[in-house]
Order: sequence, then structure tokens, then C-alpha cells
Amino acid sequence: MQITMSEKVFNWYKEELSLNQGDFVHFYIRYGGFNSFISGFSLGMDKDIPERSNIQLEKDGVIFFIEDEDVWYFDDKDLVIEFNEKLGEPEFRQAV
Repeated sequence: MQITMSEKVFNWYKEELSLNQGDFVHFYIRYGGFNSFISGFSLGMDKDIPERSNIQLEKDGVIFFIEDEDVWYFDDKDLVIEFNEKLGEPEFRQAV
């Protein structure tokens, strides 16, 4: 499993979260919400430091990660983050 994102998405996160080199962004599982891969759950994100993470993407010194305890949510599929032009924000999907 891996995380991929377009350059446009990275720039959106960088601006919206005021990200700098050395920052970490945690994608985590939460109850409820939208854009769910599994009914009743959704993907959240926050600036945080990894504790047990083997799934990471580094872009310009910023580390995006998923903790090991949350990989079940992705069902062995990759997390692909693309920019939704219509909504003006990132959009999540799974890929084999």
C-alpha cells in the first residue's frame, strides 16, 4: 500500500495547512463523514507526528502518513489523492 498525490493537491495542502519542510500530515480513520471507502467511516487528516507508520509519502520535506493501525480501512489498496476542480479541494480514491 502507498499514498500518491498530484502536485496540485500537494500545493493545496501546503497552502491550507501552512506546511513547511519537516512537517507531518496524518491521514486517519474516523466515524461518519463523506468520501467513505467503508460505510460508516471516512478519512480525516491533521498535522501530527507518526508513532507507528510504514506508509509514508515525502514531498519537499513534508511527510504524509497513515498509521499501521489504520491500514485495514484501505483493504490492501493504494490511497490516491487528486484535486477535484469542481469542488476546489482534494478528493480521495482507492487504486489497486
